[in-house]
Order: sequence, then structure tokens, then C-alpha cells
Amino acid sequence: MRIHHDWKALPLDARGATVAMGNFDGVHLGHRSVIDAARAACDAPLGVITFEPHPREFFAPDAPAFRLMNVESRANRLARLGVDHLYQLPFDAVLAGLTPEAFAREVLVEGLGVRHVTVGLDFCFGRKRSGNAQTLAQLGREMGFGVTVAPLIGDGAVQYSSTAIRDALSEGRTRDAERMLGHWHRIDGEVLHGDKRGRDLGYPTANMAVDGLHLPALGIYAVLVDVLTGPERGSYKGVASLGVRPMFGENRPNLEVHVFDFAADLYGQHLSVALVEYLRPEAKFDSLEALVAQMDRDSARAREILATR
Repeated sequence: MRIHHDWKALPLDARGATVAMGNFDGVHLGHRSVIDAARAACDAPLGVITFEPHPREFFAPDAPAFRLMNVESRANRLARLGVDHLYQLPFDAVLAGLTPEAFAREVLVEGLGVRHVTVGLDFCFGRKRSGNAQTLAQLGREMGFGVTVAPLIGDGAVQYSSTAIRDALSEGRTRDAERMLGHWHRIDGEVLHGDKRGRDLGYPTANMAVDGLHLPALGIYAVLVDVLTGPERGSYKGVASLGVRPMFGENRPNLEVHVFDFAADLYGQHLSVALVEYLRPEAKFDSLEALVAQMDRDSARAREILATR
């Protein structure tokens, strides 16, 4: 998959795609239906148009973190879906100020030369969100590109959405989130140096930052771990702590992953960690011995849950 960071001066072979357009935070089943509709719309390379930063971050930079996945995670997921071109457009004052007509003309037609655009039924675009899916369809007729409006999908009374997935994760309902995502919720990133306390306790961990991400329920999880880079590349099982480590004072939240039956150094490597099941909230213990005893129980429970994975 090729990633493009602007809509101007694109090479000829990056133009003329059939594209799905939206924020695609989480790349959940609703997003996949939009991408599948774009793929089926015409015989052309498959593209995805998204925006960075997320428009919500641009307009409210001090609001609490809400993203389900970082830029790396989203790109990895889209590549797995067979996307040929990711148009990761810079969302700035210029783009935010374009009217729907100007966006369609300057970005979609003159910039990307799209053949077809697919959006979800709830899609809005243009200055002050003044354009919607119907506006886009009319502009497509006027400017010469096709438009498909994909219906919203769900399961019974629940509509698949990034908001519903955030709610499920906040409550530790990882399997409900997985049902809406179509895959386990993952945290991707580089392994950073930490305090190395886990090694002293018999539980060495790979530490990962969660800055800028919506935080699932803090606590202990059974996890699947994909090591994406380095000589130990492969898939593993483990147990992870997502939280502030209350035994050791006040700390910024992070993810500490203990990979079962694994002794190699992972510093600087990139991991993708799937939160499979929420085991318990994080807690403060009376002693390190009590903490280690609980870690033993957590690991045994995680092994049991992951035995068939």
C-alpha cells in the first residue's frame, strides 16, 4: 500500500482510484462495508481518503484523547484489507475552510482525479460540516465522478460505530468491541525502556506508550502479541497491564506486556497487542509478594483463555 500525504502534484499512477472516504478510526465493520462498496464500484485501484490529524483533534486539541488507533495502526489495518493507496490528507485551516463544492473540485477532481467515491450514510464534509452524503452525490453528478452511499450497519439495536466501540472498551467488554470491529482491539507501537521492575519480579515486560489513544478499562488483560519487526518477528501469547501502576506511585498510563515463554530483548521493536479478555481492574497490594502471587494467578488465567487461540 502506498501512502500519500497530500492531494497536490500526485504521480499519474496515484490518480484515478475508486476511493472510500472517512476517518476510519478503528477500521470497524461499518468502515469495512464502505471500503468493500468502493472496491465493487468500478474496476480501478482501491484507495482510502482519510485525514490527519483527525478533524475532531484539529477543532478541539485540548479535549480528552478519543482515538481507537494511531496512524500506524490504521495504516496496518487498511493494508491488510487490500487498499492500494492511502490518501492521508493534512487536515489544517486550509482544508477545514473549503466549501463542499471547493473540496470536491480541488481535492477529489483536480487533486486525486477520483473515478468513484464511497461514503457512509452519516458522512459530512466541507466548512462547518455543511455538506453530507447527498451533497456529495449531487456534486459527483455535476463534476463527473460516481458516488455510492453505503448504509449504516449493526447488530440488532446496536449500530457499529467508533463511539459504541469506545463505550465497550471503557467497560472492559473486549468481546463486544471485537464483534463490532471484526478484529480484536489492538494497541500498536514501539517497545520503550521502562523502570524494569517486572524483570526483578520475574515478569519482564515490553512497555508501550498509549498517548493520544482512548483508554480501555484500566487493568489486566489476556493478550495476543504480534512482534512486527526484528529477529523475533512472530505471534505470541501473554498477559498485559494497562494502567498507572498504583503500587509504584503516580504514573502516566502505559501498556506493559509480559510475553509468555519469551526471553529475547524487544526494545525498539514494534508490537501489535490484541486485548482479548479483561481479567480484572488494576489494584494496589499490601506487599510485593502479594502482587507477584496475583500476577501468577493472572498469568494462569490468561493462559487458560488463550489456550485455543
